Amino acid sequence: MKRKFVVAAGVAMVASLALSSCSGESADDGAEAGGPVTISMSGWSLATTPEFQVLADGYMAKNPDVTVELKEYDPLNYNTLLTADLAAGSGPDVIVQKEVKFVSTFQEGAQLVDVSDVELPEDIGGTEAYDIDGASYAVPYRQDSWVVFYNKALFDQAGMEYPDGSWTWDDYADTEEDLATALAGTGAFGGYQHGWQSTVQGFANAQVPDADILSGEFGHLEEYYERVLALQDDKAQVDFNTRNANQLTYQGEFGKQKAAMLPMGSWFVATLIAQQAAGEADAFDWGIAPAPQYDDSTAGIDNVPVTFGDPTGLGINAAVEGAELEAAKDFLAYAAGEEGAQSLAAIGIMPALLNDAVVETYFSVEGTPEDELSRFAISTHETLPENPTSSDTAAIQNVLLDLHTAVMSGSEPIAGAIKTAEERFKNEVDID
Repeated sequence: MKRKFVVAAGVAMVASLALSSCSGESADDGAEAGGPVTISMSGWSLATTPEFQVLADGYMAKNPDVTVELKEYDPLNYNTLLTADLAAGSGPDVIVQKEVKFVSTFQEGAQLVDVSDVELPEDIGGTEAYDIDGASYAVPYRQDSWVVFYNKALFDQAGMEYPDGSWTWDDYADTEEDLATALAGTGAFGGYQHGWQSTVQGFANAQVPDADILSGEFGHLEEYYERVLALQDDKAQVDFNTRNANQLTYQGEFGKQKAAMLPMGSWFVATLIAQQAAGEADAFDWGIAPAPQYDDSTAGIDNVPVTFGDPTGLGINAAVEGAELEAAKDFLAYAAGEEGAQSLAAIGIMPALLNDAVVETYFSVEGTPEDELSRFAISTHETLPENPTSSDTAAIQNVLLDLHTAVMSGSEPIAGAIKTAEERFKNEVDID
């Protein structure tokens, strides 16, 4: 499930976009045959997550006979609440696939339509995440990838050069140590690593050759954990237990200049821009660098760096039929296509379609870094899935979460935690 996005650093803005739909029959055709059509779409945190309304508004502007209504769910219990609504027959028509690891659950429950006939742009990424047994059960509309955010002001204060795109993880660790030393007494750490298992395991699973969490072998995680524990021991970054006890957020730690570097998903671009504009984050210059690499073979701007990240997709409720089904498929084609991608890029959201024109729109957003390395980091990478599409992925990730907590909290040595996880895999996960 490898996706590769390679976009030239210099791109020209496309003056106009084709307004034709990608699906076989437009929603207008369906509306003409049976009158106005209304479809519903799930979402979460609508007041602070504008992408759903942006896509709905853009589609309705093109298709005045179709109304797209949003149905809001609690983001923390999204899949549970959505599953309950689907079982009760009150689920939305268009289902946002918030987490790839639950796609198989919906598909196995016969709750999703086969949308293999929805035509998608050639350059779109993340499609494989929704392929099960030769059919597609959702289309990707956004594809975030993990990068490194860095505070240029703190690098300047430390008298250190900015990232140049050539770093391995050892280079990153050395830089974080040097920054921590230079910034001692200022209240800023060299870096901040959030408490999620993704911040360690996501990179290891994507970058270590032949790593595969579905295999049940997790020894490849060891060196990644050794590195981050050493950084905590050396006070280059806040430790895991302090982070949890104080409920620190990555937005606050980086936005308030308490860390010079932050490995995080590309979604943080839009958040940081908005927080700086609102005064919730300090005003400082920042940039984006590619994720540090496992070794030199994929490091440097002449190579394609390997990172990770899952797409976010749109599926259709299996109960939908007739004109609503046609409208829903047409909406999926719009959201995943050029127009949907442009509308998302214009608000700082990373779409699944990442071509020259979309990248140009993305970097035209006020507050987005203008340097070439930031453009390279966003536009050029091989993004591997954090969650392979499998009915076993959710159970495996629960095992790996416990491994992460045990190691990072210091309650179990790395080797012991890995052994425990591998034993649990054998006993708890039923791989087909």
